[in-house]
Amino acid sequence: MLKGIVLVFLGACSFGILSTFVKLAYHEGYTLGDVTGAQAFFGAVILWVLFFIQSKTSTYRAKEIKIITPWWKMIMAGTCTGLVSIFYYQCVKLVPNSVAIILLMQFIWMSILLEFLIFKKKPSGLQLGAVLLVLGGTVLASGMLETSISALNLKGIGFGLLAALCYAGFLMLSGRIGNEYPTLKKSALMITGACILIFVIFPPAFLFNGALGGSLLKWGLIISVFGTVIPPLFYAEGVPKIGTALSSILSAAELPVAVMMAGFVLQEQVSFLRWVGVAIILSAMILPNLKYLKRKA
Repeated sequence: MLKGIVLVFLGACSFGILSTFVKLAYHEGYTLGDVTGAQAFFGAVILWVLFFIQSKTSTYRAKEIKIITPWWKMIMAGTCTGLVSIFYYQCVKLVPNSVAIILLMQFIWMSILLEFLIFKKKPSGLQLGAVLLVLGGTVLASGMLETSISALNLKGIGFGLLAALCYAGFLMLSGRIGNEYPTLKKSALMITGACILIFVIFPPAFLFNGALGGSLLKWGLIISVFGTVIPPLFYAEGVPKIGTALSSILSAAELPVAVMMAGFVLQEQVSFLRWVGVAIILSAMILPNLKYLKRKA
């Protein structure tokens, strides 16, 4: 279980780092289609190359794997990842970053609610307490209390909530579908689904118009590693070990990391109130694990 906790935590940290690079790519004039398309395309290529290398090893060939879930279901499940990128990056364009982040963080209670509605799995008291702490800490850490109400955009809020719902769906599917697949193959299939969806919505003009000759190649590779390679791999391995509810709480690490990256890399001013929110979120992530951590000690 401890390995699953660490993997999900690191996957969430990777998502937190991602937003900084996306913002830098936008500053250089690249579009939503460029960023999401390059992210999914390079992510799928990297994952399939890694799986091809793994499949040639003697250890992999010696394993007997009984596949239950059809490959096309894995690809369909991967569309959730593509939708998260599209909805969230569009949300960032329409509302302040602080508001976009707090909207995405609503996936925490959405994940637990989905598990209850679909699988009748009731959250524990510690998990509910952690969710309340995370939501309260998110309000502080996102800087929403310092944001003018007039800056809000209803369409942007809608995209942010849709991104959160798709993220919750991704967490749930990642923990319950295709666990018999090797982690690399599972992740590659899901990201392929995301890539196909994004290419249908945004035809990949960047592959032919010379954009890759500029800095899009650099940003595409960076964003794909932190957005579509590390998180799906770590989640595919970690979520089945600890469950969706705990994974959703640990995934709150994305926000503190995003705040720290904004302060240290983008040189944005991060107030004391926002750091208090970061501390609250970190404590909320520890709370559901206290019993387990004490047992390990």
